[in-house]
Amino acid sequence: MDIQLEKKKGLQKKHIPYVVGGVLFIALLGWIFWGDHASTLRIDGRGVSVGEVKRELFNDFVRVDGQVQPITVVQLSPEEGGIVREKVVEEGARVKKGDIIVRLSNSNLDLEILNAEAELAEKQNLLRNTQVTMEQDKLNNQLEEAQLDMETARARRAYEQQKRLYEEKLIAREDYLKAKEDYELAEKKSALVVERLRQDSISRGIQMEEMEFSLANMRRNIQLIHQRKANLDVRSQIDGELGLLDVVLGQNISSGQMIGQVNDLSDYKIEAMIDEHYIDRVRAGLSASFERQGSDFALTVRKVYPEVRDGKFRTDFVFTGERPDNIRSGQTYYINLELGQPTESVIIPKGTFFQNTGGNWIFVLDADGQRAYRRQIKIGRQNPQYYEVLEGLEPGERVIVSGYESYGDSEVLVLN
Repeated sequence: MDIQLEKKKGLQKKHIPYVVGGVLFIALLGWIFWGDHASTLRIDGRGVSVGEVKRELFNDFVRVDGQVQPITVVQLSPEEGGIVREKVVEEGARVKKGDIIVRLSNSNLDLEILNAEAELAEKQNLLRNTQVTMEQDKLNNQLEEAQLDMETARARRAYEQQKRLYEEKLIAREDYLKAKEDYELAEKKSALVVERLRQDSISRGIQMEEMEFSLANMRRNIQLIHQRKANLDVRSQIDGELGLLDVVLGQNISSGQMIGQVNDLSDYKIEAMIDEHYIDRVRAGLSASFERQGSDFALTVRKVYPEVRDGKFRTDFVFTGERPDNIRSGQTYYINLELGQPTESVIIPKGTFFQNTGGNWIFVLDADGQRAYRRQIKIGRQNPQYYEVLEGLEPGERVIVSGYESYGDSEVLVLN
């Protein structure tokens, strides 16, 4: 008789592969539909700085540091080169306009003066000799003219006498014609001599004018040379303080070489170097201020220099109100430069993340603060405290504002 075997209940060995396959299939489906495919990085949450996205008034200003400078600086440059003979004033001394600061000497200039004076004396002697000669020539010409007048008068009398005798038939026709021709020749000769004397007089006058003009030029030249000698004394052009004097006794200074400067201390300006990022927004007339010893002092932009060096451009500020009592050249003030009026904007705190992202994206925390997701944003203006967010964030969200150097290309951060 056959014995019926009892079926085994429960999981059997042959079913294990099917069970494992089913579990893997379900896990695969879960990963496809609910899994996070982005690259994920676990980080220590204690090492990040978190900022809150807010909608508040955004104060459009930039903070720069500037140095106090005299309102005007006048360069000391000798008009005439020479050897430093004496330093009359030392650095830091107060000077008045016209005060001698440095005395120079120039032996070549002294020689030029002697040569010019000798040449002028020679020209003056030549002019005097020429004048004497011209006067003698003038007298000789007058004597010649007088003789010709006398000869013409005699010829006219002889002609008139011969004419009467010829008319009375007392002399031959040939004698009459000869007297007539002599008289006409004397008249023509006299007219030619008179014209020659007139031309000589004009020529002498022109020659004298030229010599007088030449002498006048030489006198002016000597005056200029003496002025050049006076320029060997380097003088202050303004009232102020001698801020720099870079010369030593015996030094050879060339014309136009900068040897120092005089500072006008009647007022001050502040010179600041500003990041080139703001060059299109900074213009003359903008308001600024700084705090000193518990008081605020108002400034305005006087001049913006267009040249950019090492990523910065120069800007000059002047005071529009009171000055600090202890203001001195070289002091540093931290200035708030207003670029525009305050406006209500979405803002986030400034942080070092900007150096890694350029403001194009940021990590945004989820509601429980356990994960942060990378999101594209658009940054507008900035001030020393906040960035203005134009797109990508909403008030109330929280973002990581610390540096992203160690995050690589991660899309999701898990904060432990």
